[in-house]
Amino acid sequence: MTGPETDNESPETDDEPPEHRRYARYLELLESVQEADEAGLVAAVLRDDCVAMAESAVNRHLERRAAQLLTDAHFPDWARTTAAVIGDRAFLSRRLREWTLLRAIALDEPWTAEEVTGASDWFQRTAAAAQAVSSPEALDLLAEHGRTRRVRNAATLRLRPPRRRPG
Repeated sequence: MTGPETDNESPETDDEPPEHRRYARYLELLESVQEADEAGLVAAVLRDDCVAMAESAVNRHLERRAAQLLTDAHFPDWARTTAAVIGDRAFLSRRLREWTLLRAIALDEPWTAEEVTGASDWFQRTAAAAQAVSSPEALDLLAEHGRTRRVRNAATLRLRPPRRRPG
């Protein structure tokens, strides 16, 4: 599928594959979409014939919006609407679930150790580094049981009290 204004031809993009142009255009549209039109636009992007490109564009949007709304009261409604639009797309569904888990930890809502240790490397890296995550329990779990050394080290550093400077 090609959407409105997605296949604009110009001399400097003639050799660029059409899906690259559509991807760039989708990112522009998703960046500026009004909240009321967001679900419709995401659905339209996901109908593109190039599934990998469409899901990549939607993932970029999901990352940006979830980060913006992480501790906002509108996050649950946004997440439910987004989940309905993305449907059974495995990667996007998992990423949205992990953003919801990150929110739960950031807001000191219920979560389980199994959710954290079973989450993706992306989630563990994000949780270990995110300033919104200050839960000593979550950071301790990641410091002890994070899947990678990078995650374990980041969580360990976050658990240490800041050094005092002499002077």
